[in-house]
Amino acid sequence: MSISLFLEQVLNGLQFGVMLFLMSAGLTLVFGVMGLINLAHGSLYMIGAFAAAAIASWTGSFWLGLVASLMAAAIAGVIVEIVIIRRLYKRDHLDQVLATFALILLFSEAMRWIFGAFPLFLDVPEILSGTLSLPLGIEYSKYRMMIIVVGILIAVGLFSLISKTRLGVRIRAGESDREMIAALGVDISKLYTLVFALGAALAGLAGAMVGAIQSVEVGMGEPVLILAFVVIVIGGIGSIKGALVGAILVGLTDTLGRFLLPSFFKIFLNPSSATDIGSALSSMMIYILMAAVLIWKPSGLFGNNAK
Repeated sequence: MSISLFLEQVLNGLQFGVMLFLMSAGLTLVFGVMGLINLAHGSLYMIGAFAAAAIASWTGSFWLGLVASLMAAAIAGVIVEIVIIRRLYKRDHLDQVLATFALILLFSEAMRWIFGAFPLFLDVPEILSGTLSLPLGIEYSKYRMMIIVVGILIAVGLFSLISKTRLGVRIRAGESDREMIAALGVDISKLYTLVFALGAALAGLAGAMVGAIQSVEVGMGEPVLILAFVVIVIGGIGSIKGALVGAILVGLTDTLGRFLLPSFFKIFLNPSSATDIGSALSSMMIYILMAAVLIWKPSGLFGNNAK
């Protein structure tokens, strides 16, 4: 195994982790601030991907597709929060799970009705096609590197928003004591709608960027949603820093596990058996990681940190 190939897989894991961060950042804000279990967050990811693919196809502009993904997911998030979610804040978690699961079915059928059952494809813009030449002989995709850079910039921006702005103070106060912040004159309903729209927009952006790597299809958000829940459990609910660290850990664990474990078992087993066992174990690694973190720190890595 060459060093360049290993480092390329590390970059792939970082790119996967950054994508998971965009999903989990909004989810952890909604869960931490509102106390809401939103199973439909993956549907907002799917909406962003379909909006980007459709607009990019109609206009020929990938960048307009990205803008459309943000707008479509945010608008869908605002509508869902006002019409449905707002009625669930004081209900128990079972009601929230059932209602948001129903939204998954509704959004899936709506996307199938509008775009059909066949997958859509989003082309990478010409400026981001091809590879970059990095040190140690690494040739890495320009587009994947763009995802890493954008994700890190968004992480810095979100952390600054939560920790250094008046809006961030209100979000953190709403997480700690929503009755007190309402008594101080803050419109808690508008704050919740804004947080939900922000989380939805980030999920839509993640879906759009991943849509250029894989096909855009109905149901694409649910597997990613499961991983996003793993991320916020590892990082700690309500923590942007925890979401970033947890996402990178999950991304690296999953990618390097799929890359290294089959090679390891080939030392002891025949190639076909080694591949099967290695693939099965690599799928378990992120859950083993989650269990280890919870045993060490049940609240997550940054569970007591509202930032």
